[in-house]
Amino acid sequence: MSKIFYIAFSMLMLSMKSDLAFAADKPDIYQLHQGDKVLISVWREDTLQREVVVLPDGNITFPLIGRVEVAGLDTTEVERRITAKLKEFLPDPVVTVTISSTDGNRAYVIGKVIRPGSLIISGPTTVLQAISIVGGFDKFADESSIKVIRSKSEGQEIFSVRYKDITSGKDMSSNIQLKVGDTIVVP
Repeated sequence: MSKIFYIAFSMLMLSMKSDLAFAADKPDIYQLHQGDKVLISVWREDTLQREVVVLPDGNITFPLIGRVEVAGLDTTEVERRITAKLKEFLPDPVVTVTISSTDGNRAYVIGKVIRPGSLIISGPTTVLQAISIVGGFDKFADESSIKVIRSKSEGQEIFSVRYKDITSGKDMSSNIQLKVGDTIVVP
């Protein structure tokens, strides 16, 4: 019996190592954010199929198991968490989590642009692309003082955007790729 346990445990550890290696090789795996929607289904359990929204506190609620923290996790990690909690109620649950909406993947543009507000980042998006999405500058915008504010765990980071250098092709380094929660300020 202990040999079977050892083999099963070894296989589980190998599987977890390969998942971690895969995640390290693919740093762009989408992680859930507040406001995203996911469709959760449990095989052969029609009553356990729900579309849920990631709440502002980073949790979802699901029948039988209640709240599950999911913000910052990818769908595979969420499947594992839900599966582990459902094992208390079901013998061998097979859980599938599919992202149905990335509404939580937002950046913001404020100030002197045509349509200030939030925009959903549906793929890699740079500062210039975001400004284009909101309709460009209004006639009073100060193109030489654009900033990007990024929140980090240790505080906020501010990037200066050199718009004239970007549009002239002289220096593209300040045309940074936006991350979730970034705010572009156009004075």
